[in-house]
Formats: sequence, structure tokens, C-alpha cells
Amino acid sequence: MKVFGWQKEETFYTENTPAQTGPPDPKNARDPLFSARGLTKVYLAGEVEVRALDGVDFDLYPGEFIVLLGPSGSGKSTLLNNLGGLDVPTSGTLAYKDRELTGADEEELTAFRRDAVGFVFQFYNLIPSLTALENVALITEIAKDPMTPEEALGLVGLRERMDHFPSQMSGGEQQRVAIARAISKRPEVLLCDEPTGALDVKTGITVLEAIERVNRELGTLALVITHNAVIADMADRVIHLSDGRISRIERNGARRSVRSLRW
Repeated sequence: MKVFGWQKEETFYTENTPAQTGPPDPKNARDPLFSARGLTKVYLAGEVEVRALDGVDFDLYPGEFIVLLGPSGSGKSTLLNNLGGLDVPTSGTLAYKDRELTGADEEELTAFRRDAVGFVFQFYNLIPSLTALENVALITEIAKDPMTPEEALGLVGLRERMDHFPSQMSGGEQQRVAIARAISKRPEVLLCDEPTGALDVKTGITVLEAIERVNRELGTLALVITHNAVIADMADRVIHLSDGRISRIERNGARRSVRSLRW
């Protein structure tokens, strides 16, 4: 992989990222985990050019909890796919630590996804013929330095359910198995695309508590895509996307626990 070559910016914000609200963040004294400058993703729909990302600049830091808000079509999922190495930008620069992901080949991206990133999607993608323990073990058997499946399921409160099959579990429990599977490799990044989108409020709170616990106890950078603005109060920073651009970034003075939010 190539080492990226730009000089470190003195401030986080450019013309495309207005000044944030709230107090300074001590996390920003550290080197960023991700840095993007002029990130663009263009798709062709017939003869029409669709700019899913249109010159996005940001830095994301270890241990942050980030909420990404925006309407459908604003570029949220495209940004997550680029951060996770599921897709590559059309132009601009995206770096993870000192390595440039822009233009990385599939072998490099596969290694990056395997070693550094955990994914949680709206749908659980569990294998129905395997127990919760076995679903998590699929990842621990190929990861470099994994926790045990029992440890991962314990972190999301499912130690007593590890021998159950997905059909024997509620939607919230299945989503927590998916989180356990994602974190079992000890990733530095946890990317969550509408993790509560298919759940009721009570169950969604339980799932968000699991993500919050992983963020706090493992120091994992957690990025959550959501349409639900209520969730924003549990984040360190809230990034608002509109038409493929960052419209504003807000910093919360203090993070609120999931249970204290007004649903």
C-alpha cells in the first residue's frame, strides 16, 4: 500500500466543512485514524452522472463515536462503503493511518477489511444453520488476534444465548450477534449502517447500548449511519450530509447514554 503524501492540516475544517460547535476535543490532539481530502464518488446511470460524494473533507479519530445523519441519497452509505474498503473513491484522497486507500488493489482492500474493520448492517446476515457461537467463530477462525466467540458474545450481553440458532432469537438478539461477530476480530473501526432500522425502539436501545459499550471498552472508532436524529446526542460528533457534501459538523459537549435519550 502507498503512504499518503499530503501535509497534515492545522485545522479540521475547510470551506466544505464549516466550523463545528461545542468545546475542543482532546481526541483531536492525536493522529487521525482516517483522513479524507476532496473525496468524490461518481456513478453513471445511463448518460447521467450521479455525484454520490462531492468533495468531502474530514478526519476521524481513534475511540470516537460518530453519528452520520442525512436524508436518503445524501451519500451516507457511499461514504461508509469507501471507509470500509467495500468501494473506492473516484477522486480525492482517503487514508487509513499512514496508508492510502485510494487506488488500493483488491488484495490490499481485502486485508484492510479483514484486519481493521467490523461491519454491522440493517439486516443481520447470520447463517441460519449455525448457532450464535458458530456465527461468531466464522470470523475468529480467520482473524489475526481475535477474542474468543464467548468473549465477543459476552460484550453484547448474549453469553447465555450462544448455543441458540437465529430462528430461536429475537431481531435485537440477532443484531447483537452480528455486532459480536463484527467486533470479535478486535477491529479499530466499527461501521454500522442503520443498525436499528428494522427494530422497534426498545430493541433498538439495547442494540445501541451494545455498540456504545464496544466503543467505550475497546476504544473502537464507531460510526453509525441513521435517519434518527435522536441518536445524535450519544455521539462525540455528528456529521450532517446533504447532496454528497458535509453541510455541517457538530460536537456534543457531553455524550448522553442511550437510555437517557428522549425517544
